[in-house]
Amino acid sequence: MLEIKNISKSFYRKTALDDVSLSIRKGEIFGLLGPNGAGKTTLIRVINRIVEQDSGSVRLNGNLMTEKDLADIGYLPEERGLYKSMTVHNQVLFLGRLRGLSKKDTLAKMDFWFDKFSINDWRKKRIEELSKGMAQKVQFVCAVLNEPKLLILDEPFSGFDPINVELIKQELIEMRAAGKTIILSTHNMKSVEEICDRAALIHQAKKIAEGSISELQSAKKMGMYAVRFKGSMIAFVNALWTGFEVVDKDILGDDRFVVRVKMRGENSFQDLLKVLIGQIEIEAAWEVLPSMQDVFIDLVQPKEEVRDEK
Repeated sequence: MLEIKNISKSFYRKTALDDVSLSIRKGEIFGLLGPNGAGKTTLIRVINRIVEQDSGSVRLNGNLMTEKDLADIGYLPEERGLYKSMTVHNQVLFLGRLRGLSKKDTLAKMDFWFDKFSINDWRKKRIEELSKGMAQKVQFVCAVLNEPKLLILDEPFSGFDPINVELIKQELIEMRAAGKTIILSTHNMKSVEEICDRAALIHQAKKIAEGSISELQSAKKMGMYAVRFKGSMIAFVNALWTGFEVVDKDILGDDRFVVRVKMRGENSFQDLLKVLIGQIEIEAAWEVLPSMQDVFIDLVQPKEEVRDEK
């Protein structure tokens, strides 16, 4: 749906984006990851035509993007942009009209979202009276009011408590099921694992990785497996010999454990199971993939260490 090709952008000789290309498919949630200052927000602003790239192109459904395409895009910026002296009702009505909706349509969509989020009681409150999380809900409603085909969210979970984070995540999952395409720029790595289909990592203005969540995790796996079993911990360790290394364990009680094991040499998962069968009662065994936070750190840290040495 969205093709970002060879985008570069500099501000006062400082490179914000360096030849970045991405391909985002229709009906997926795409994670845009990177440290602060990596270039994520600049890329989002280029897509939204807030700033113009120095080179490269952005295509929507195969065609170069124009101002008209913005009617099909919803945008929740990292810097919240609500007018503090406005009431919630007037703020949503104002932004809906700016999006090109009629007053009647805006009010109908406002009623739908206010009912869904149980925020009807806030209508007469001024924005300055709201908590950060409450204002965030209002701005999310403003971003989806025009039923965008492409929704771009920059740090959407900041300011939310865990209950509201789950509420927004469920909304995004429902939108994906309805065929919407979502770009999610966030530092919340757990959310990326739970709801993103694919992701790209931007670091120091360059794209350094892109792929499905499982591909990104598999590329950094370290031969780690977990075994949940019932029996003697001593019997478990003795069965391993020197082909496997116990990394850590969780005691579940009643002689039940979860142990994480790292393979040595050419040993495989099947070899692990063979040496354990008959020694303990295996309840479950699985490969342990690195979290997206581990992937993120592994991709970013080595480059920073090399730079520091120089």
